[in-house]
Parts: sequence; C-alpha cells; structure tokens
Amino acid sequence: MQVALARGLAETTAGTAVTVNSILPGPTYSEGLAGFVEGSAKQQGVAVDQVEKDFFRSVRPSSLLRRFETTDEVAALAVFLASPLSSGTNGAALRVEGGVVRSIL
Repeated sequence: MQVALARGLAETTAGTAVTVNSILPGPTYSEGLAGFVEGSAKQQGVAVDQVEKDFFRSVRPSSLLRRFETTDEVAALAVFLASPLSSGTNGAALRVEGGVVRSIL
C-alpha cells in the first residue's frame, strides 16, 4: 500500500521538480537488531558473527551479501534520492536488501 501511495504521489507531482520514491530495505543491522542478535549470541553461547552467518544460511539463504546491510548503506540510498543526482528517478520502488529478493524487477 505504501509503494502504491508513493507512486500515486509521484503521479500527482508529474512535470514538477518533486520526486517521490520508495526505499525497500532488507535485513538491516540497526540498534534494535543489534540488541536482539547480541542477546541471541549470548543465549546460544556463540559469537555475534556466528548468529549472523546462521541467520543468512537458514532464514535468508537467497541473500547475495550474506550479511546484514548497515544503516549507512540504507541512508546512502536515501541521500542519493534526496539529491539532484536522482532527478530522473521518480515513482520507483528501490531495494537496498542485499539481493534477498530473487526477482529481477
């Protein structure tokens, strides 16, 4: 619904300098996730990096990065989209998810 709403807003602003896009992040190592992963590692008696490896092996095996994205990587896409460099990008849904989704489009 949010992607459809963004597309509708982009259509509303057609022909102006206003662009509206959607950022679709994948598994991102945020502060909240860090606490969960660290707690899980402690509970299992393993290193944090082992929890991450296990997650991508069993829960997100399609990931091409095979690691969590950083918040900086997600922010970099947001900064690009907010910059004049992305003036030709409008009404798009852009993934920053490390290749988890297997479809091309």
